[in-house]
Amino acid sequence: MKLLEGKTAIVTGAARGIGRAIALTFGKHGADVAFTDLAIDDNVKSLEKELADMGVKGKGYVADASKFDASQELVKQIVEDFGKVDVLINNAGITRDTLLMRMTEEQWDLVINVNLKSAFNMTKAVIGTMMKQRSGSIVNMSSIVGVGGNASQANYSASKAGIIGLTKSLAKELGSRNIQVNAIAPGFIQTEMTKDLEGKVIEEMKIAIPLNRLGLPEDVANGALFLASHMSDYVTGTVLNVSGGLYM
Repeated sequence: MKLLEGKTAIVTGAARGIGRAIALTFGKHGADVAFTDLAIDDNVKSLEKELADMGVKGKGYVADASKFDASQELVKQIVEDFGKVDVLINNAGITRDTLLMRMTEEQWDLVINVNLKSAFNMTKAVIGTMMKQRSGSIVNMSSIVGVGGNASQANYSASKAGIIGLTKSLAKELGSRNIQVNAIAPGFIQTEMTKDLEGKVIEEMKIAIPLNRLGLPEDVANGALFLASHMSDYVTGTVLNVSGGLYM
């Protein structure tokens, strides 16, 4: 059963990691996928090919979602190329971890702009189309550190907490237009952001996680699939915790 048959989705920051897993999972379930990255590289080209091999349309776009005007132009181009937008996954994100006393203004601004302002930019760009359609699903990528905080991640935690506030506010604004807005709060997921952690640190993490393993990008992608499909038609304004029980 293909849960997204006939739908068009935008996934930001999808060349690798969680974003790539979401794009591929959506493709497997019948969605055409427009996805973004900062450059057209081998990762982008291979993702386009994998989506095409599934029998769906997949196209990568060079875009910086933290730039307002660029986001507006991007969505206009995607609507022209695909005809509509049913799902937006605001996944673009970075880290610049350090203690606040050492954190520079540039490190703060960069993380806030890429992680939080990008969600504002892209949502602002798609809601006109979704409101005309009187349907749509927006899924914002938060984090468990946006709920519970974390030392040396004040900028990242603030951006992900902001995502939760944005999600809940937009759910109230857009619900009457049949547009759902939800967030996902991943825990420790095996991506490029965690690959440099020492083995001892990973083992300590596993002990703290009730399911006794780090998450996979596909675990988060399955949560996004649920929130983007008709199976969550009566779900909005929620934060789906995908952390193996690390945060309860």
